[in-house]
Amino acid sequence: MTRPGTLVLIMAVAVLAPLLVYAAGRRVRIPLVIFEIGLGILIGPDVLGWAEPDEVVDTLADLGLSMLIFLAGYEIDFAAVRGDTLRRSLWSWLLSLAAGIGLAFLVGGGDLFSAFVIGTALTSTALGTVLPMLRDRGALRGRFGTVVSAFGAVGEFGPVVAVALLLSGRRPAESAALLAAFGAVTALAVFWALRPRPPWFGRLTERTLHSSAQFAVRFVMLLLACMLGLAEVFGLDVLLGAFAAGVLTRLVLHRAAPESSGAVLGKVEAMGFGFLVPLFYVVTGIEFDLDALVHEPGALLLVPGFLLLVLLVRGVPVYLLAPRDLGRPDRAALALFASTCLPLVVAITTIGLDQRLIGSDEAASLVGAAMISVLVLPLVAMRLRGGGGERAERGRAAAPSDAETW
Repeated sequence: MTRPGTLVLIMAVAVLAPLLVYAAGRRVRIPLVIFEIGLGILIGPDVLGWAEPDEVVDTLADLGLSMLIFLAGYEIDFAAVRGDTLRRSLWSWLLSLAAGIGLAFLVGGGDLFSAFVIGTALTSTALGTVLPMLRDRGALRGRFGTVVSAFGAVGEFGPVVAVALLLSGRRPAESAALLAAFGAVTALAVFWALRPRPPWFGRLTERTLHSSAQFAVRFVMLLLACMLGLAEVFGLDVLLGAFAAGVLTRLVLHRAAPESSGAVLGKVEAMGFGFLVPLFYVVTGIEFDLDALVHEPGALLLVPGFLLLVLLVRGVPVYLLAPRDLGRPDRAALALFASTCLPLVVAITTIGLDQRLIGSDEAASLVGAAMISVLVLPLVAMRLRGGGGERAERGRAAAPSDAETW
């Protein structure tokens, strides 16, 4: 059973967070997620002790993480990120993975499984956090937004696949076979999504868009539930299913009801960003092991160390392999956006703790570094771009597209 006061307190914090963002916005731009996690830490057991997670709250938080990854998957326009940009993003992530595991292995005393947990966490990108920032600044639909989407998508998808392969508790060959089977079923679902929908689908979407029936929204939720269930059946991380559901939903809506797809997405986003996603971030703060971070020897020193590793492991390969048509400010901003991490760091460290592959001090330090990355790196990236990034982007209108180099 859950205590009603806990959920009420969490939602009160979720309402307070944007008010604080608005108040602080006159002086400095602070991402909303920082206030959500920070207030969660404040009301959590290590500070005020007003809130403790329970089974119902944890379930809602898991749904919030799934919704965050679902919305990130929906944002990916694979028709725009294919070709040279996609190849570069794949190679940069593979290079990051090798560097992350290698450095974690050397620094961590030679424990391969611990190095894999830490190294994989270092390669993740908080695409669900970065894209809303770009969308709010009107920078998502241009060339720079497309490149960030490509590199961020691989930074989301790659760690989830790596975790599914090597942290599932099964032999790697068995995990690879299950992942391949999931991929085959997903490919069939994509083929189904690409087929023309019957005319009644679009008509019913339009007719129920502003009624209590909400056919399209219910259909999207069914698709998300099916992909989460499919991942669970195959014994894979449900985040893989959430990401695939986002991709499938985009394909279906843009083909079956292009005029209404924006309105349907707005309703789903309202459900996600209005309830489930902030609940996930607040619960992340409540469950944050502040005591381990403060009292464990050397744990605080690990926070800037991990942040530096994130920039080296993730940022440097992205900068080096960024598309050639981006100027230096945009390449640096891309590297910083790609190095912004949090949701998957929380998920991966939780798995590492459950399997006793890393200690609570390492997990708290990693999450602390990820929180700083969300607070600092996007702000620096936006400042680096300034007005110059947009001017350069307009000047590239005649540059060859990825589709031409595919």
